[in-house]
Amino acid sequence: MLSSLARLAFVLLTLFALPAMAAEGAAPEGPAVAGIPVEFILFALTLLGVALFHNYTFYVGLTGMFVIALYKIVFTGFKTGAGVMGFVGHLGHEWVVLANLFCLLMGFALLARHFEKSHVPVILPKYLPDDWKGGFVMLAMVWILSSFLDNIAAALIGGAMAHQLFRAKVHIGFLAAIVAASNAGGSWSVVGDTTTTMMWIAGVSPAQVFEAFLPAAIALVIFGIPAAKQQHAYSPILKNAHAHTHVDWARIGIVALILVFAMVTNIVINSKFPDQADHFPFIGVAVWAAILLTVGLRRPDWELLPETAKGTIFLLSLVTCASMMPVEKLPAASWQTAFGLGFISAVFDNIPLTALAIKQGGYDWGFLAYAVGFGGSMIWFGSSAGVALSNMYPEAKSVGQWLRHGWHVALAYVISFLVMAAVLGWHPEAPRKGGEAPPAATQPK
Repeated sequence: MLSSLARLAFVLLTLFALPAMAAEGAAPEGPAVAGIPVEFILFALTLLGVALFHNYTFYVGLTGMFVIALYKIVFTGFKTGAGVMGFVGHLGHEWVVLANLFCLLMGFALLARHFEKSHVPVILPKYLPDDWKGGFVMLAMVWILSSFLDNIAAALIGGAMAHQLFRAKVHIGFLAAIVAASNAGGSWSVVGDTTTTMMWIAGVSPAQVFEAFLPAAIALVIFGIPAAKQQHAYSPILKNAHAHTHVDWARIGIVALILVFAMVTNIVINSKFPDQADHFPFIGVAVWAAILLTVGLRRPDWELLPETAKGTIFLLSLVTCASMMPVEKLPAASWQTAFGLGFISAVFDNIPLTALAIKQGGYDWGFLAYAVGFGGSMIWFGSSAGVALSNMYPEAKSVGQWLRHGWHVALAYVISFLVMAAVLGWHPEAPRKGGEAPPAATQPK
């Protein structure tokens, strides 16, 4: 019964929250049903299919992408033009994001296996508490890692640690918490998440984004303790490390090199050559350059790639669907809008949402960073970290089970965001283009 209610809540969110954004934007170019653009309805049906048929998510995602693309080719066209050539132009505009995401997800799957085979997870029980607090400390480690690593990498490292610490029996609620920890930890650092890096490139100060540290820390406690107790009841942490286990430092070096290549490339390209960042998948190529350079040192587990590719293509199909939605602008910038964007991020790619918010201006960037960064944790495909971890744990690919057992993630988002609003207050930045003051917090445009 609870699972059915969770799925119903998910469907209602999809059907009503996404069209509400379109209602605030420009009039739809194509047909609409009850004022809702048909593209949104098709996307909602795709997400509903993912929710109900989680054993066939790959085929549901691809079908939804092709149906939406065909509809736009025939009826509405794209910003880049009409018909097939308009679709080709649209893909030409989006290919860098898709290529980077593909390379990162595939590469970080190999990274996570290198980390697992380094035997570091095997010796962790020596340093972690042997009750539920051990699981919580592990989540805190993921939270910290994500502040200076990519959140995808942090989630996969967390998944690798959990696989060893809990004898490969990881509770779905704890999987949701790993994703939440990686997304929360990245939300307050300009190098911890793609969305915060986008803000940094646009001129937002790292100090403004750092405001998200407060709600991120509160959220870690709110979701981390229940999730750790869920996991302890399901499969307790190993009490003892293997006596004669030795760390494979070569594999640790490979993991470090891959992450350094990704971080340095991201910082250099986005700070020194921002105009080139949208023209080539530099970060993804850098990750694979590090992987290939170290093949002679330790062989990667190439056998992982076929199954990882399937999950990655599914994610890319959803990202492509999101990129074709007719969202022209967001509602008036306010803390209420930012709060709502957190829920939208659970079903809608947060990269275009962030780009639109940056273009609009008038936001308190710490609020926005936390909302779009952490909000995607509420559903498994709401963030790249969630999709990457679900490739490692296919049982997580159920929206109903994720919402049912990961209830503490949504609770943590609501409470921590409201605490942030009460303690720090909404301090919007005036739009950088034009002289208009930011809109009042409670007044619609």
